[in-house]
Amino acid sequence: MSSKSTSAEYFSGSDTLEHKALRILRENEWGDYTLPTKGLYPYQWNWDSMFVALGFAEFDVDRAWTEVESLFEGQWANGMAAHIVFRRDDPSYFPGPSVWKSNHSVPTSGCSQPPVAATIVRDLYEKDPTEGRERLIEIFPKLMSWHRWFHTMRVVSGGAAIAVTHPWESGRDNSPDWDEALANVDPTGVTPYERKDLGHVDPTMRPTDAQYDRYLKLVEFGRDCGWDHTHITREGPFAVADPGITFILMRADRDLRYLAEVLQKHAAVREIDGWLTQARAAARYLWSPELGAYAARDLRTGEFASGVSSAAFLSYYAGIASSRRDAQLQRTLDRILEAAPYGIPSFDPAHEKFDPKRYWRGPSWAIINFLVARGLAEFGFAGKAARIRQSTRAMIEKSGFYEYFDPFTGEGYGGSHFTWTAAIWLAWASPETDAKD
Repeated sequence: MSSKSTSAEYFSGSDTLEHKALRILRENEWGDYTLPTKGLYPYQWNWDSMFVALGFAEFDVDRAWTEVESLFEGQWANGMAAHIVFRRDDPSYFPGPSVWKSNHSVPTSGCSQPPVAATIVRDLYEKDPTEGRERLIEIFPKLMSWHRWFHTMRVVSGGAAIAVTHPWESGRDNSPDWDEALANVDPTGVTPYERKDLGHVDPTMRPTDAQYDRYLKLVEFGRDCGWDHTHITREGPFAVADPGITFILMRADRDLRYLAEVLQKHAAVREIDGWLTQARAAARYLWSPELGAYAARDLRTGEFASGVSSAAFLSYYAGIASSRRDAQLQRTLDRILEAAPYGIPSFDPAHEKFDPKRYWRGPSWAIINFLVARGLAEFGFAGKAARIRQSTRAMIEKSGFYEYFDPFTGEGYGGSHFTWTAAIWLAWASPETDAKD
């Protein structure tokens, strides 16, 4: 697929999956930003928009840049790019802006999400450096500010791995990675609420009420301390070192450094180099010899999560290599890939907490498959990368553009007509993308 392809070219001809994917992107547009899917998610989500930009870049690079730029309209003065930008108050979603009370000029949530933006911006820039330079000049300081926020406000003193202070910040909301730490959050006194997500999706596919009670308690803690992010990280009831955000930020730091070199931002290069010196220490902290994988680690207790999530395999995407650890990690990956024909399960199928249809407790997600495969390919594991790509293609061909998929059967679950799944199809999973490799 050429980056110069037009919408008309996609709409012409037979009703292929490429045409359907494009229609999903266009149908979910809301001005300068794109909804994950109508109904279930009626606002702009942070990392969703970045993957959406990858999809748009296949036929409209200008619109891809606009998607990225629109997210940063909600950036906080302290640098945080929020996980949700609320541009209106939609009663179909809870918790909305009146619950978060971020007191920002553009209403947002009070936490962030995995920082894939700098990597996507590099991808967009490299598609057309001449046209992209002015856009890059504008967005670069915003990316620097956001990365600085992570490295100062989401690191516990003396540590290196990035903390998440709410499961929603990880992007992997109800992963078993958070179970033990979340169980230590006392939900007593949480303000009564009505969930809206269960009106859109089968409850067996969503987080439980007990988890939601704690999610809302964490929102109330942040709101009550005025969204003091340093205080939340150091003193809040939930802080877990997350391999997902840690590895995604490592990769984004490397890509941001490249962009700083392009713009000859020498002070920024030096600052980013300082961040990157912590990468190996962070990886060591997250390595669990018992699991043979990188794992989430409760920063209050030091305890590892009890199982292996798909985030463990983002180390290659981050650029982290260790011959001793990688030998174990590859064996763990081989075992999981053998167990699940469709992509990478979000949690180990051999674990008692695995659930093939409940959100991040087992299903396969196209976006994670893409990130993991990209890293594997860059480290020379071309066969495994191709296998993950083919299985992602197969589950979309079988079920369509769902939010996530059963890793055993390929059946689609969650929201349908899902934008980031459509975007990953256009940018990576479609057979038409094979020619780009």
